[in-house]
Amino acid sequence: MTQNNRLQGGLIDRSKKLRFTFDGKSYEGYQGDTLASALLANDVRLVGRSFKYHRPRGVLASGSEEPNALVELGTGNRQEPNTRATTVELFDGLEATSQNRWPSLAFDALSINDRLSPFLTAGFYYKTFMWPKAFWEKLYEPMIRKAAGLGSLTQEADPDIYDKGYLHCDFLVIGAGPSGLIAALTAARSGARVILADEDSRMGGRLLSDCDRFEGISNADWVAQTLGELASMDNVRLLTRTTVFGAYDHGIHGALERVSDHLAVPEAGKPRQILWRIYAKHSVLCAGSTERPIAFENNDRPGIMLAGAMRAYANRWAVTPGQRVAIFTNNDEGHRAAQDLIKAGIKVVAVIDPRHDAPRIAECELLAGAQVTNAQGRLGLKSITVQMADGQTRPIEVSGLGVSGGWNPNVQLTCHQRGRPQWFEPLAAFIPPAELPKGMAVAGAAAGNLTSQGAIASGTNAALAALDGLGIRACPVNLPKAEDDEIRITPLWHVPGKGRAWLDFQNDVTVKDVKLAEQEGFRSVEHLKRYTTLGMATDQGKTANVGALAVMAEITGKSIPETGTTIFRPPYTPVAMGAWAGRSVGKEFKPTRLTPSHQWAQEQGAVFVEVGPWLRAQWFPKAGETHWRESVDREVLAVRSGVGVCDVTTLGKIDVQGADAAEFLNKIYCNGFAKLPVGKTRYGLMLREDGIAMDDGTAARLAEDHFVVTTTTANAVGVYRHMEFVRQCLFPDMDVQMISTTDAWAQYAIAGPKSRELLQKVVDDGHDISNEGFPFMACGEVTIAGGIPARLFRISFSGELAYELAVPTRYGDALIRHLMALGEPFGVTPYGTEALGVLRIEKGHATGNELNGTTSAHNLGMGRMVSAKKDSIGATLSAREALTDPDGLALVGIQPVNNADNVLAGGHVFDEDAPHLPENDLGYVTSAAYSPHLSSSIGLAFVKRGAQRLGDTVQIVSPVDDTNIKATLVSAHFVDPEGERLRA
Repeated sequence: MTQNNRLQGGLIDRSKKLRFTFDGKSYEGYQGDTLASALLANDVRLVGRSFKYHRPRGVLASGSEEPNALVELGTGNRQEPNTRATTVELFDGLEATSQNRWPSLAFDALSINDRLSPFLTAGFYYKTFMWPKAFWEKLYEPMIRKAAGLGSLTQEADPDIYDKGYLHCDFLVIGAGPSGLIAALTAARSGARVILADEDSRMGGRLLSDCDRFEGISNADWVAQTLGELASMDNVRLLTRTTVFGAYDHGIHGALERVSDHLAVPEAGKPRQILWRIYAKHSVLCAGSTERPIAFENNDRPGIMLAGAMRAYANRWAVTPGQRVAIFTNNDEGHRAAQDLIKAGIKVVAVIDPRHDAPRIAECELLAGAQVTNAQGRLGLKSITVQMADGQTRPIEVSGLGVSGGWNPNVQLTCHQRGRPQWFEPLAAFIPPAELPKGMAVAGAAAGNLTSQGAIASGTNAALAALDGLGIRACPVNLPKAEDDEIRITPLWHVPGKGRAWLDFQNDVTVKDVKLAEQEGFRSVEHLKRYTTLGMATDQGKTANVGALAVMAEITGKSIPETGTTIFRPPYTPVAMGAWAGRSVGKEFKPTRLTPSHQWAQEQGAVFVEVGPWLRAQWFPKAGETHWRESVDREVLAVRSGVGVCDVTTLGKIDVQGADAAEFLNKIYCNGFAKLPVGKTRYGLMLREDGIAMDDGTAARLAEDHFVVTTTTANAVGVYRHMEFVRQCLFPDMDVQMISTTDAWAQYAIAGPKSRELLQKVVDDGHDISNEGFPFMACGEVTIAGGIPARLFRISFSGELAYELAVPTRYGDALIRHLMALGEPFGVTPYGTEALGVLRIEKGHATGNELNGTTSAHNLGMGRMVSAKKDSIGATLSAREALTDPDGLALVGIQPVNNADNVLAGGHVFDEDAPHLPENDLGYVTSAAYSPHLSSSIGLAFVKRGAQRLGDTVQIVSPVDDTNIKATLVSAHFVDPEGERLRA
């Protein structure tokens, strides 16, 4: 339980001890620790294994750039893999395990891969597993997946809640280091609405990790004062534990707030994470910079970490990674890190600097002009080998080595709209592109201002410029005096040697891999990345990419700017799939739309079915009915003999208005609409541009310049989008407007021989709905139940005398109850989608099964509807030979020879004695149902030369269902083929 590597001081609360486990062993830490700092305090240096070679790995960094210390958290349904120990806040009872090892972390059997490394070089999987081809799926891929990889997923459902939200502000500050704090304060004092977001649990950025950088005030005090003022302002929102992971068009930013990740279990009703969509008029990126390593032989030993991270562990978490440490640096910040470590009481045995003019520190030995060439200690660093300025080698016993190869500004968000970073020689690093996303500025270390004074000044200037652009009068802020020493650097990317020097620690990419990629022609940065897997790990190459690009530049003899860099895509750090989904899981996976009659249908005991986004009544069982077919048969026969009511609100409804509305529909539909009289409805067929049938429906003309178009439920969205495209892009000069009114009107089909009698009780006096006054395909505006506005359409989907009655949606529930009460003397029966399907198949109406995206008007028997007297979308291409082939598929009816046999949708049609071979396939069944009217199973099918083969006997074969029945090809119109009933 002792924390041998714990120092004095730090920003931890020692009054709150926290117990946790790692690989089943118990340890202690304090409130304010991360899992990584607590492990280091307990002298745990080995935390994981690398992706490919299973090399031992320790903590490298202190933040989200960490490539090594990936662990699994929790157990059971809260198990979470691939979590960076450096960003996990310690809490009491935390359970963590190492991953990608077997049988244990200290002895991993698959570390044999490391000895096989000469055979597992970059791109080996592209060259090794090519033959035999069949082995890839069954042998090679499973073997590779088992040998390589990261954590494991639990198969249990995640018990936590994830949420989504929207935020709006004038000024978004990304990062709460010195530049971010001063930028937010400047904007907030000026009255702007400010959001300050930082991925850390505490705001302050590098000020939390460094010794004092201000004159007359400590880092901690200045941060506390600034945050205290910001927190007191109503126009400021502080978001800790929040990573802004993406910068998108129009000032939109994606941000992930980890609300409860620092708790064992989220508070009741609280989400674990919130995915914010932030709309900002202006943003300033103050994301800081990331230190990069220097590659040398065995530079991946546990105990070797970034010098800045070592400094952070000492100053913020009061932890040392070892009792004897050394610093290997090519820049002045490495020396300042050494000074901070010495000040914290850590034994720094040497500072190794390849520069001959390196600054000298009195408290430790300086090895100027020297380089670290190797490291010893497989499971934990024991010593390093140093090549001195005179060429001699010297071993130095250490348990920790801090490496600093310079700093890379965190420019990722500036590239999310395809901006390319530009090379800045004084820093030997890429800085943000000259052309930034609209409304974005960059300040602080992210812009290349690595000194505290430079960071504060640039943060203030960015805020003032943004406020000026927003028309907000700025209130000046007195800047504190901070250190402003120039940072000198002499680039050193790797130390030449015979052994492997690591660039990408997680993916096991070495200097030799980059050299091999160049030899094999993969010199482009994009090819280098994909061939070696460089930067494709969970850290996205934050510590690896620039070093690898420099190695490629050195090999090819080009400069780094000439070699170039890949650009970055969101997210900046990994975002859990649960956060993307939010609450859209389980029943809420997608929105469920309820019809106006839903509550009434529930009261009747209806069985519901999902139809696209809608929940519709499928059938209405009655007492004594033991099978769904009994209910459906009863409903069908009730419609045929009396009157039935069905909620058809889900049909797409599009209001089309304007002086050119009729001509517009003339372009949309293949049949004519320009001369449709007011008060009439016409059935229409809509074609795609390639001549294939898209959708069918009706268009009712309520006035000279006003139509109501209906679509199928499934295609409502697609048809509306298509119509908008035509209006905006193909015929922008037409005077026509449209809007979807599907949700605005509740609509009921009232069908059957007694439907007019029922309607006469509902429709107010003064409206003539007799056969003469309101004939088939008539439409008009009426009032019902004493003045309620309604629309009435005389159209039939069942083949019976039928109407569709529409009222504003708020009256939908009342109308179904009113209809059922008034219809009792006529034996009114509610019917659902199953009966609706049977009725339409009996009548031969095509619907979604037939309008399947492959059929033409000719296939549907509607070829004559494609007018040759006018132009319309798809008309020309619908005349292609293959789409009008007289021997092609045609819609017919199917009726089994033996009425006891079932016709199955999806069955294929063959001649009576033909073998079941593809070349003998005549077509397929699209829809099937049992017809109580015919006491037989029936179906609709597309059959070659179907119209000429009525009366022929065929086989209906379904290998999936192992069925083969004999059937007769008949007319698709099983009921009332002449249409006398619907015109009655």
